[in-house]
Amino acid sequence: MNLAAPSPPQQPPSSEPLVHLAGVRKVYNQGLPSQVEVLHGIDLQIQRGEFAALIGPSGSGKSTLLNILGLLERHNGGAYELAGQSVDGQDDDGLTRLRRETLGFVFQFHHLLPAYSALENVTMPVLMRDGRVSAALRERARGLLDSVGLTQAMDLRPAALSGGMQQRVAVARALMLEPALVLADEPTGNLDTASSDDVFALLRKMHQQVGTSFLIVTHDPRLAARCDRVIELIDGRVATDHPQEIGRAHV
Repeated sequence: MNLAAPSPPQQPPSSEPLVHLAGVRKVYNQGLPSQVEVLHGIDLQIQRGEFAALIGPSGSGKSTLLNILGLLERHNGGAYELAGQSVDGQDDDGLTRLRRETLGFVFQFHHLLPAYSALENVTMPVLMRDGRVSAALRERARGLLDSVGLTQAMDLRPAALSGGMQQRVAVARALMLEPALVLADEPTGNLDTASSDDVFALLRKMHQQVGTSFLIVTHDPRLAARCDRVIELIDGRVATDHPQEIGRAHV
């Protein structure tokens, strides 16, 4: 594998949590008769290097919480600090900058651009940030694709790849800007069992290799059991939150 060495991260001390939510609330249609509160005072910390699962029944608030963590939605109450920076009060430009500097995303549907090759899809975050892709960063993208087992598929477009291969491209793309945290929303939900196991094993492999934190939303209890920590959300509240030694044993 020829994964380019990441540049030295500019991070606060390791004792400081990567994610710190304190009493975070989310209310939709605030002030209207249809007002509904979906998150009720969430307290949550995620440390650097964690590999955690977020579980819960449909309607429990998992997607809303993930959107808030991903700076895709704003919370209505409480406080959110990401990588030592307060999210509260940031304007849209500030949120965009913090998102690009800190976060990577993997979705249930890979959202690859069909007209571009696997390599071009992986370099897309760089192109959007810088307006060009340097030779060094293109080589990093090649190293990432090599690390996810797609050495021979770099020049292929998504239509020529299987569902599992497409999701591998999405994982490489999520890691392209060296995020401190990857948020994965049902990353295996659209795959068969064998491909699901392969992609999950890949997430664990990349976690071990690059030290990125992962928070994975999943409905699959088999996959949650293989994470190091399981956070259960029920009715917009954290119901349980505990580490799992068994998760490490399944790596």
